[in-house]
Amino acid sequence: MHTRERLEAEVLKHKHSNAVDENNLDPIMVAHRYKDPTISLICALFSYGNVKQIVKFLNSLDFSLLNENDEKIREALSKHYYRFQKSEDVIELFITLKRLNKESSLETVFKVAYNEKRSVIDGVNACISKLRELSSHSSKGYSFLVGKVTEKTKGAGALKRWMMFLRWMVREDNIDMGLWHGISKADLIMPLDTHTYKIGLSWGLLKRKTYDLEAAIELTNSLKKFDKEDPLKYDFAIYRLGQGRVV
Repeated sequence: MHTRERLEAEVLKHKHSNAVDENNLDPIMVAHRYKDPTISLICALFSYGNVKQIVKFLNSLDFSLLNENDEKIREALSKHYYRFQKSEDVIELFITLKRLNKESSLETVFKVAYNEKRSVIDGVNACISKLRELSSHSSKGYSFLVGKVTEKTKGAGALKRWMMFLRWMVREDNIDMGLWHGISKADLIMPLDTHTYKIGLSWGLLKRKTYDLEAAIELTNSLKKFDKEDPLKYDFAIYRLGQGRVV
């Protein structure tokens, strides 16, 4: 079977209501409950590590705190931490996103930058810059969580969690939510993780040996040969293949 046919077959396997559920965990299942961009971003940014632990942590968060005052947020999240993030990092993310929503919105900040060159990297950079602008908090855990502005693609982080968030926001099917409009699916970049990276190399979709943003773009361009308008429709299927260690 050719690569395209194999990928299309895998995509079909996940076109059902239980593609993501308690037996097939994914952080988007938490985001789906709220269908809110800010909550979705929190879910995406904490999406690293063991999926069971990710979902357990996300389920422990009270997202209604995004509408509360700073003192109540600090009190309620004082014992919440996740891997590299201490409680003060979790607290700061909630407070900063609350500030952003009072001033503007994630979608507006992203689109203003994206629309100039139809660059999702520019849009993500604008969002990261805004979060940094709204908070003076500094720690290794918080920097890892929010990310840093990317000025190059070679040797730079793949922005996996941000690119996954954009997939959730822009695409719409039984998995992705399609909460944002006016952004082309063709402009999205693969959320490159160890699973998609290994499958990309194994299936000849990726030649770059460095795990970086350039590799994510290369993999996206390979998938555009199969569907130039919606290359990320293959992302979830490739991710599941990688999880199952199928090569």
